[in-house]
Amino acid sequence: MDVFHVTDLNGNKLTDESVISYIEQSLETTHLDRSGEFSGLTALELTGTDRVGLLSEVFAVLADLQCNVVDAKVWTHNGRIASLIYVKDCNSGSPIEDSQQIDRIEARLRNVLKGDNDIRSARTSVSLAVTHTERRLHQMMFADRDYERKPILQHRADSPVVTVQNWVERGYSVVNVQCKDRTKLLFDVVFTLTDMQYVVFHATINTAGDRAYLEFYIKHTDGTPISSEAERQRVQQCLRAAVERRASEGVRLELCTPDRQGLLADVTRTFRENGLNVTRAEISTARDVALNVFYVTDAIGNLADPKIIESVRQNIGLGNLKVKELPLMYHQKAEREDQAVGVGGTVLLSLGSLVRRNLYNLGLIKSYS
Repeated sequence: MDVFHVTDLNGNKLTDESVISYIEQSLETTHLDRSGEFSGLTALELTGTDRVGLLSEVFAVLADLQCNVVDAKVWTHNGRIASLIYVKDCNSGSPIEDSQQIDRIEARLRNVLKGDNDIRSARTSVSLAVTHTERRLHQMMFADRDYERKPILQHRADSPVVTVQNWVERGYSVVNVQCKDRTKLLFDVVFTLTDMQYVVFHATINTAGDRAYLEFYIKHTDGTPISSEAERQRVQQCLRAAVERRASEGVRLELCTPDRQGLLADVTRTFRENGLNVTRAEISTARDVALNVFYVTDAIGNLADPKIIESVRQNIGLGNLKVKELPLMYHQKAEREDQAVGVGGTVLLSLGSLVRRNLYNLGLIKSYS
């Protein structure tokens, strides 16, 4: 039996019955049908070397080729970029199925991604298949081997700590991940393990302050544990990358404005002209309204100058582009947990000891003391 204790983004108890009902339905469904979400759209997959202004060039090409971007997600990590962009034809509103038009789109985008120094690793593909966007982005970056690359931009200060060791007596490999807590962290780690052909048999997740502690007991799909030092290091690299890809770097900007042809090209060009680098983006439209989120830094990965941010906002429209803080939970959660420790005694920070205690109480292992 799996037990989850969940809150909303601000750390409060869930009270919205529609959200609770959706969670229940999702858990009861073996395969959640997402076909309606992107039906009638063409999916573009892009991977290559990240650089300031790249996203601006990509959206300019799509606008020039009469492609309307309906939905998109963009991740960057270790100097690489992966993007899944859903488009339709501007004139007909239909998916793009003409083979010659598809060839033109792929060729133009490939040239943009190649730039001056990415001849071999730039990749583009076009598909009408429905997929889980975020899981596909992980798979794309994994295939691109971003976990082996060194970052071009400034290295993040709060890197996740991943350890892997074998529990020989039971035939498990034990994976521990310690990092900053955030939404979808568990999704990112579990699906990465799954795509690497591991099966999770037991797991314990805990949070304290703004930190998350995850422990997994895993085996290969053939029932064997991790068998070599090289494999152990690869698992560590891949899980660190899985955590870092979605980590929010930079200032969060939210754009809400009536959608129009070329909007994304204009907005991202303004970012580029002001020396802002987009580290992550989430693009969506609802009822002809663009609802876009951008995380931006300066050109070398530092926090963007507030004066530049204000200048960009004035260019795009102060009422349309807003600076958003992180959810309240990241500011208040640590304080609540610190108070709980002082009043209620100790908080278990070692998931290893917590899991071993649970297994001992169930009679599955000998005394761990």
